Amino acid sequence: MLTRRQAGTLIASLGGAMLQPAPGFAAGGGRWGPPRPFSWELLVQRAQQRARQRYLPPKPSPDAVTDWDSFVRLSYGPAQPLTGTVRLFPTRRGVAPYAVTMHVVSHGVARKLIDTRGLFGGVGQREVAGWRVLGPGARTDWMAFLGASYFRCSGTANRYGLSARGVSVDTGLPGPEEFPAFTDFWVEQHGDDHVLVHALIDGPSLTGAYAIDTWRREGKDMVQDVRCALFLRRDVQRLGIAPQTSMFLYDQTRANGLPQAQPIGDWRPQVHDSDGLAIWTGSGERIWRPLHNPSRARMHALRADHPRGFGLMQRERRFDQYEDDQLFYELRPSLWVEPKGDWGTGSVMLYEMASISETVDNMGAFWVSDEAARAGQRRDIAYRLTWTTADPSTDSNAHCRNLLIGPASAEGAPVDPTTRKYVIDFHGDSLSGLDESSGVRALADLPAESIIELRAHPLYGRKDAWRVVLALRLEAIAQKEFRLFLQRGAQALSETLLVTLER
Repeated sequence: MLTRRQAGTLIASLGGAMLQPAPGFAAGGGRWGPPRPFSWELLVQRAQQRARQRYLPPKPSPDAVTDWDSFVRLSYGPAQPLTGTVRLFPTRRGVAPYAVTMHVVSHGVARKLIDTRGLFGGVGQREVAGWRVLGPGARTDWMAFLGASYFRCSGTANRYGLSARGVSVDTGLPGPEEFPAFTDFWVEQHGDDHVLVHALIDGPSLTGAYAIDTWRREGKDMVQDVRCALFLRRDVQRLGIAPQTSMFLYDQTRANGLPQAQPIGDWRPQVHDSDGLAIWTGSGERIWRPLHNPSRARMHALRADHPRGFGLMQRERRFDQYEDDQLFYELRPSLWVEPKGDWGTGSVMLYEMASISETVDNMGAFWVSDEAARAGQRRDIAYRLTWTTADPSTDSNAHCRNLLIGPASAEGAPVDPTTRKYVIDFHGDSLSGLDESSGVRALADLPAESIIELRAHPLYGRKDAWRVVLALRLEAIAQKEFRLFLQRGAQALSETLLVTLER
């Protein structure tokens, strides 16, 4: 039986024949429907027309596979490509049960896929749930669309991790969340490393047209320029723009008696696809919020007017921070969102759900406008996604590289659960050459009576790093979180660390 870990690399048997153009496309062969004009304007019109119609929920595919082995065999076994290096996913019960419609575009002409025989190997006609793009030698894939509006790229190190979504609707509210889905795709391939895809999205509350232009460069960041036009069927309480989902089980702070302590028996020091949320606000402030696996689901709203960027980052990049030689969490990509144009006033929302499994995405981040999302509205949004092992959230100012948490008990004294000690390391060029006579200090928005100790000093053995030690009396603090940063005179030397208080 194939495991999920093995499936990600089981493509070696696909063969070079998969890199040929789509069979019969130019002639409109039996695999393809008649040619139709295609453009962004036509797609937007179609989305707008659909928004005026009553939403019809999709019906599960009658030929959806029921087991993991069959899904892997049909997805990764020998088969013909849709076109170029594009391969198809079959429908699968419980994971991707709904069929999508596929088209191939060339020179402004689209043809609908009507016959899938040969596209899943030797099996006959099957319905399609999604698709992926193969890399050099057809041994791995570097981009995939599968399930609702989820998609992902493998990033700089060619390893999948977190995912993006087209849009989110009412995530983290008391009522049920909606999952609008990509229902139709138009794939236009410009060589092995450049794919332009258009898509229609549909859900009870909205429809939309998307254009996602993706470039891959070997060993470099993967970039996607996203453009969408959303049409609201009805009011939406929380419309999430540029959403992304990731997994955080635990990190180095979780083995110290906090509520979400490291699972017993797991030998790895850390397990996560992302370890923090980074935000670059319109005012220029850079914020770092470490992720937590909470005891119960919770939502955080982080003010981000006119945002310049945000994303779920994986900052820990050393193998010895994970010690997992099968999943290689240190190679998982970060995902950075750069708005195009002014998005206006709003907040980045962080949704954290309790989890005991690394196979579950329990972190979500997205931007929400202050403008109410009302029925009949059209929203046009554009942004760039960068999938990278670098850290685009940092600048010349220092950034948080380590956070350790424990009780603030005196040495040799019993543990005092009403206290907490935070040890925070900042690294960056802004700290180079500074010593304890340079006037560097740590500032925190905490009541004076809650602070037992607050000091900052150069980190031993490093010329560009400082350590902050903060000890607190928890009973003297009413707020749920605090901010901390390094400052010299009137100049901020670091990003702002946002810490949620665990009690």
